[in-house]
Amino acid sequence: MRPAVFLDRDGTINEEVGYLNHLSRLRLIPGAARAIRRLRKAGLAVVVVTNQSGPARGYFPASLVHEVHQELRRRLAQEGAELEGIYVCLHHPEEGCACRKPQPGLVLKAARELGLDLSRSYVVGDRWVDIELARRTGTRGVLVLTGYGRGELEYVLPQKGLFPDLVARDLEEAATLILQELR
Repeated sequence: MRPAVFLDRDGTINEEVGYLNHLSRLRLIPGAARAIRRLRKAGLAVVVVTNQSGPARGYFPASLVHEVHQELRRRLAQEGAELEGIYVCLHHPEEGCACRKPQPGLVLKAARELGLDLSRSYVVGDRWVDIELARRTGTRGVLVLTGYGRGELEYVLPQKGLFPDLVARDLEEAATLILQELR
């Protein structure tokens, strides 16, 4: 079993734009592909875990989420970066499902399907739900300051009594910190 880095999508890999309701709005954060490539080269699985309630809210079809993920994979591949998997919750927040972050369902499913060691893994994201997800899955939580990260660090996390294990400027710095810890 190998360790993994579970990545949030919006605000971590690609720019946060609210609801990504059109493919033309997908923009990678500079350095994100390079970071994923470095993590994979070091032998870690890199898996996206993302809440995408837009279809459940009627904002756009679920097929758009899948198109965005195909395009995300294509753009990352152009830079030599591959994802081991993309696990998505399409449920409305009020549905009470086991897969919507911070519930552990997506991470547990990925760990089971991909043979991952959660005790040596990380969750990286820009929101409190990512840090809480790390706590609930026994992984280390890394907050990136892209997307909503800065506001979450200053205002939201203290109110919730959540403390990330690591704080990074962006995904590229998060990869560096993770790889340093795993040496």
